[in-house]
Amino acid sequence: MNHYHEEEILGKAYDSRLARRLLKYLRPYRPVVAISILLLIIVSGLRLVGPYLTLVAIDRYIMTGDSAGLAPIALLFLLVLLFQFVVGFVQTYLMNWTGQKIMYDLRMEIFTHVQKLHMGFFDRNPVGRLITRITNDVDVLNELFTAGVVSIFGDIFTLSGIVLVMLWLDWKLALVCFSVVPLLFVVTMIFKTKVRGSYRWVRRSVAKINAFLQENITGMSVVQIFVQEKRKLHQFDERNSEYLKANLLSISYYAIFYPVVNMLGVVAIALILWYGGNQVLGETLTLGALVAFIQYSERFYKPISDLSEKVNILQSAMASSERIFTLLDTQPEIAPPSQPLKPAKMEGRIEFKNVSFAYNEDTPVLKNIDLRVAPGEKVAIVGATGAGKSTLINLLCRFYDVQEGEIRLDGVPIQELDLSLLRQSISVVLQDAFLFRGTIAENISLWGRPLGQQEVERAARQVHAHEFIQALGDGYTTPVAERGAGLSVGQKQLLAFARALAHDPQLLELDEATSSVDTETELLIQDALDQLM
Repeated sequence: MNHYHEEEILGKAYDSRLARRLLKYLRPYRPVVAISILLLIIVSGLRLVGPYLTLVAIDRYIMTGDSAGLAPIALLFLLVLLFQFVVGFVQTYLMNWTGQKIMYDLRMEIFTHVQKLHMGFFDRNPVGRLITRITNDVDVLNELFTAGVVSIFGDIFTLSGIVLVMLWLDWKLALVCFSVVPLLFVVTMIFKTKVRGSYRWVRRSVAKINAFLQENITGMSVVQIFVQEKRKLHQFDERNSEYLKANLLSISYYAIFYPVVNMLGVVAIALILWYGGNQVLGETLTLGALVAFIQYSERFYKPISDLSEKVNILQSAMASSERIFTLLDTQPEIAPPSQPLKPAKMEGRIEFKNVSFAYNEDTPVLKNIDLRVAPGEKVAIVGATGAGKSTLINLLCRFYDVQEGEIRLDGVPIQELDLSLLRQSISVVLQDAFLFRGTIAENISLWGRPLGQQEVERAARQVHAHEFIQALGDGYTTPVAERGAGLSVGQKQLLAFARALAHDPQLLELDEATSSVDTETELLIQDALDQLM
């Protein structure tokens, strides 16, 4: 529920602290952004030209019966529209290019940071939340950069230009047109409040659907073996229906807001026709100016309605950036030493000295553990479920740091060793073998330096996996599906053993690693380990 609550937060419409951090991602592309803003100013100016050319055409040529002057005006009008199209296209392309580059940079930064985080962080944060940060939240920021910040400047430039031109043409008629603006402001504020609540509901509903899908697709075999399809379908229907209702509510607000804005624009035009028409009849205003006022009025209300949408984009972007920066500000608890030691050769002497550790402060897992393992020695740790056997492996690999005591490798505290060197010295085979998408060979040579084909085959032969690999369609180049789908549990375990032995590690840790293979294969693996040692 905390996960859902976090997703629904929208935050402030503008946060200067977050805005400053977001601007740093624009710095590498400042020349492109500057050109885009300049083009946007040009587009805003060109939008003001059309109505004025209409005024000139009516007052100077149509009303005077000068048909010869209409052709140049019409041609100029066409050229302005074509130039506006070209400039608008270039400006839109540049900003979308910038937004895509920023998204790329952000995704790389987030994923790089996530790889540095400690295992305890992943214990506390669901995978779906982290995926949302790299995908959904980054997409929201893309919308901010491409259709938000710079476009707001364009709307402001357009509005300012229209106001100045209308006041210059006839300030009284301009005030008549602007008389509708206070009502438009009230409508916009009501819409903003309502749609904000619907956005929260949508985000909360998406979070529920993502969490449900991730859990149930991953555990589909359990769903089917316990015949839970109907029950899970009903649960998904509840979440899907909630998401549907949330989106329909949001759509209904937009379906009301934009027609109301258009209606207020029509009211403004009606006022212009009434007041301006009387001025034309009284010969205090030209017909061309009246027509130009109507066109400027149509252009005036569209940016205002767009600005309300930009505020929502800005608000969502502030919330997404806050979630992203919260993730990026999470410091890894397993910090590499400032001056890491890099021994030329690791012998593999392990010492646990009075080690105590707890995942949760009130539930100790290990207490005052002393353990010594000499190089070349085989040690079996036996204990009940939850006694801390796997925790010893986690601590030795520095997935977690001890709260009390010390762990030494070859007489050196592991906190002082280079973290990459420490982990490259250790191979671990777990009960649940994890395989990545790729080929059989790529999964065996996953760890450490790149391996040649002969080294990969040697490791596979050592654990007697070569035979079944050769029996596959393409041998060592056979594609491996997600999590090794299509391979048996025993085959995946053999590949995990081959991967662990391929680089001749100084330390080999087995966490019930042969529990998924048959007795005959286990004996073969034990024989291979004896030969290796």
